[in-house]
Amino acid sequence: MTDVRTVLFVGHTGRALALDAVRTAAERFSDAGVTVRVLAEEAPDMDLDGVEVVDGSPAPAEGCEVVVVFGGDGTLLRAAELARGTVTPLLGVNLGHVGVLAEAESDALEATVDRVVSRDYRVEERMTLDVTVSADGEVVTRGWALNEASVEKASRERMLEVVAEVDGRPLSRWGCDGVVMATPTGSTAYAFSAGGPVVWPEVAALLLVPISAHALFARPLVVSPDSVLAVEVLPRNDGTGVLWCDGRRALDLPPGARIEARRGARPVMLARLQTAPFTDRLVAKFDLPVRGWRGAPHGGQ
Repeated sequence: MTDVRTVLFVGHTGRALALDAVRTAAERFSDAGVTVRVLAEEAPDMDLDGVEVVDGSPAPAEGCEVVVVFGGDGTLLRAAELARGTVTPLLGVNLGHVGVLAEAESDALEATVDRVVSRDYRVEERMTLDVTVSADGEVVTRGWALNEASVEKASRERMLEVVAEVDGRPLSRWGCDGVVMATPTGSTAYAFSAGGPVVWPEVAALLLVPISAHALFARPLVVSPDSVLAVEVLPRNDGTGVLWCDGRRALDLPPGARIEARRGARPVMLARLQTAPFTDRLVAKFDLPVRGWRGAPHGGQ
């Protein structure tokens, strides 16, 4: 029986650096006997010979060992949509700025391909959110997110009046720019920018972070992974709100809308090459100052 091996490429095709990386990686995978699959919408820009071209539905990552993502965190979030419903892990090659979700840098591309070819990586499971939007007591849509679901004001000049809820009990009413409901993975994304805590990926928890709230009690909260978070857009709002899932999928929210977020039934898989702890990843990605650190004395605790 022939061992057919396939990887899916997803790239930021608007960047020359990404296209160069795609072509280098494709040649190396081909030389190793691994088939490269690309999306029909990206195939013309990638301009690769001898690849498998597929459309974006229903599951282009099905049957692939890895989805190799060339770009920043935004490109990886797009790839997560394509891999949803499969067990195929995502491996990000960072061509952006910070690239917290990316596992490899572009200057180590050949070594990264070799690690995939030799199956020298581990797979890490990341929590997601399942999101439900209701209006007038009826569910109007369902969605999901890897990083966060954010309820935001639609008009710059007006605050959004909301009530936040945890596990079926009201917590507080805020006049605010919005509320972020995030996973630990999303703690270094929008929730981080809004002043939320950084949560280590292995910690099972959900985050609730108000954005610029006009209230005495408006602290970011970390709750149980089994909790249900909810935000109700109060009927007296003059304007409308908008729900964003991972900053990619949007839905207008009328006054009176209710948004619930809970731990997702389907996690996202990430391929990991590095064995360094998350602390080291934070230091490297955010260029944190650690000069002067000496560590614990030998034999100390």
